[in-house]
Amino acid sequence: MKITRLETFLVAPRWLFLRVETDEGLVGWGEPIVEGRAETVRSAVEEVAELLVGEDPLRIEHHWQILTRGGFYRGGPVLSSVVAGIDQALWDITGKALSVPVHQLLGGAVRERARVYAWIGGDVPEALAEAALAQIQGGFSAVKMNGSAQTEPLETPRAIDAIVERVAAVREVIGPSRDLVIDFHGRMSTALARTLLRALEPLAPLFVEEPVLPEFARDLRPLVQSTTIPLATGERLYSRNDFRDVISTGIAVAQPDVSHAGGISEVRRIAAMAEAFDVLVAPHCPLGPIALAASLQLAFSMPNFLIQEQSIGLHYNAGAEAIDYLVDPTPFRFVDGYAAPLVAPGLGIDIDEAAVRRAAEIGHRWRNPRWTHRDGSFAEW
Repeated sequence: MKITRLETFLVAPRWLFLRVETDEGLVGWGEPIVEGRAETVRSAVEEVAELLVGEDPLRIEHHWQILTRGGFYRGGPVLSSVVAGIDQALWDITGKALSVPVHQLLGGAVRERARVYAWIGGDVPEALAEAALAQIQGGFSAVKMNGSAQTEPLETPRAIDAIVERVAAVREVIGPSRDLVIDFHGRMSTALARTLLRALEPLAPLFVEEPVLPEFARDLRPLVQSTTIPLATGERLYSRNDFRDVISTGIAVAQPDVSHAGGISEVRRIAAMAEAFDVLVAPHCPLGPIALAASLQLAFSMPNFLIQEQSIGLHYNAGAEAIDYLVDPTPFRFVDGYAAPLVAPGLGIDIDEAAVRRAAEIGHRWRNPRWTHRDGSFAEW
């Protein structure tokens, strides 16, 4: 079997899909994307395609090594995301060729169901409690919210109280028997994060995500030691080398993204490294159906899995949802806040190619918002 073609599709709301075709009719799907840089990633896929056409798609690790180490300049979000999408597609083809789901190729399922959580927004504080209640009534036992919109490097006591108050409103609605995840999104300075974590401790978040920017993640140890709240990071780390010095800081949860951190192959290695430090894994995935399917295949095969992010209903998804690109949405019908094993061969989903091609005719030019502080200077989104 040989790879004959790599084809990419820009589809709403902000995704890039990859179709890898073989001469035996098997097709694999991947999701290589850097949100806001989809066109750049698309060009990079085209650039590396010459390394794959005519090659055996089942040599996944060989291709991973060539794609990541074959160039003199390595790493970074664009190349790592290109490799991630290709890696997903090759695992998809391999599973289909052998008539087994990917998690079976990774050693088999270690759990019967995988817990997932739902997003409720948070950039804008209005109706947060109502959104949380709706997700709880929909069967979820965990929700995630952004801790705030833009913040000043150091905030006033009133601003800090306002953040705590809106988190408290969500906690009151979901009660103490359900979980709340708070995403700082790298919007806080280290000093402000320390203050906020202390103020949020009585609300007992499951974890706080990206409490500081990834540039400072290797210095998280003092922040970890300053709070009883479990800390999580990793969505903007792209390899096990990026994670190496971060995992040892005492974080509770690593969050590699299967569409950014080198795909299934590398996220599996990151999870194994995290396990050696008693660090749990909650794969980052605010993306489309292919990335979610790949994440769940990992979730069912990694012993230290905690909970899975998924984007259905995410406030950034204007114009399309993950299930819109599936022939059958059943794999993403969650029961009591859990996903069942994806048992179909490969990634376990059937992509609606006609829907993808229709969406690609329109495409997208999604860009993340640009925020400013009160004085007009740049603020982290």
